[in-house]
Amino acid sequence: MIGHLMEASRPNADESRVMNVSLGVAVVLLVAKVTAAIVTGSAAIYSDAAESVTHVLAVGFAAWALRLSHKPSDETHHFGHDKVAFFSAALEGAMISAAGVLIFYEAVRQFRLGSPVDELELGLWLTGGAAVVNAVLGVALVRVGRRRKSGLLEANGEHVLADVWTSVGVMAALFMVKWTGQGWWDPLFAGIAAAKLLWTGIGLMKRSFGGLMDEADLEVEASVRELLERECGARGISYHNLRHRHSGRTHWVELHLVMPDDMSVRRAHEEATEIESGIAALLEPEGRVITHLEPRSAEHSEEDWEAR
Repeated sequence: MIGHLMEASRPNADESRVMNVSLGVAVVLLVAKVTAAIVTGSAAIYSDAAESVTHVLAVGFAAWALRLSHKPSDETHHFGHDKVAFFSAALEGAMISAAGVLIFYEAVRQFRLGSPVDELELGLWLTGGAAVVNAVLGVALVRVGRRRKSGLLEANGEHVLADVWTSVGVMAALFMVKWTGQGWWDPLFAGIAAAKLLWTGIGLMKRSFGGLMDEADLEVEASVRELLERECGARGISYHNLRHRHSGRTHWVELHLVMPDDMSVRRAHEEATEIESGIAALLEPEGRVITHLEPRSAEHSEEDWEAR
């Protein structure tokens, strides 16, 4: 076998910076939201604060996971540590969903029992400020995550943006209570926010489980096949048994290259290495490619154990 490997690296400065900022902002906004919930007695603000508790815990785990994901392979983890990104995203999704369930329960309780909402103006100002800060931070996290191909950062950004929608719902609830004088608007919007959180959390968990189960990326596969068709056609060779998976930061690709019977081992090695390099260049931020070489006369002759 011939392998084209790219070494693991430390987290990019942009990744580390936005993650540290995310953790700091999460702690500050949690304090602000808990204060607002205590002062106003609002179920909607309570829902926002409850979501922020899960957010702080999830971001703390994500910050640790980001560093671990860049740790190179060792004696006990031969394929590196970047798959921890899927665990981090799954944890965020689970905690968002748990917050949604808790918020829905509290909304139903307050809807049945009733609870006056005080200090509406203070609640609006604190919640509005939190929404603006989270909107800026969430967009930054998603952009850096997509640019760096980091599912961990992108998941954290989606969590932050989910918090924005919760805050928007809180503001709408407080505005309606102030405008109509009817307190039931507060638990109603809390319930809507809970549904939004559940939708986001389940989506994150679904994507994370797909990564943990090595679900194929059809867009990546199309790009790899296009390159293989072009490069193999130009060299008069063929390929089969293409497989690929994504482990968080690294794309892993395996395939068989079928060479002419009279091609030397040295020449076959050179051809395969060039193709591997081309594939690895497509796979950001890291690509690892392994090829198996076989002569055309023996194509498919001993592959029963590798059948898909």
